[in-house]
Amino acid sequence: MTERSLCPLCGGQLEAGTTTFTADFGRGVVVVRHVPATLCTQCGEAWIDDRQAAKLEELVGNARRNGRAVEVIDLAA
Repeated sequence: MTERSLCPLCGGQLEAGTTTFTADFGRGVVVVRHVPATLCTQCGEAWIDDRQAAKLEELVGNARRNGRAVEVIDLAA
């Protein structure tokens, strides 16, 4: 076991999985389901890598520009 495989919050084991990301930008809310992430098996914290974070920023920006009040995006679809 390496330090990289331990949760920095609780010390639990980290494993690949997916999470749901939610952003409230004042005029609306964006929910993105099935976001690839590293998850802690003990505390449940999700860690999203830089590539996925950039994609999420783009999706939220698009929803904001389009003036949507609620947008739900499923990355598994």
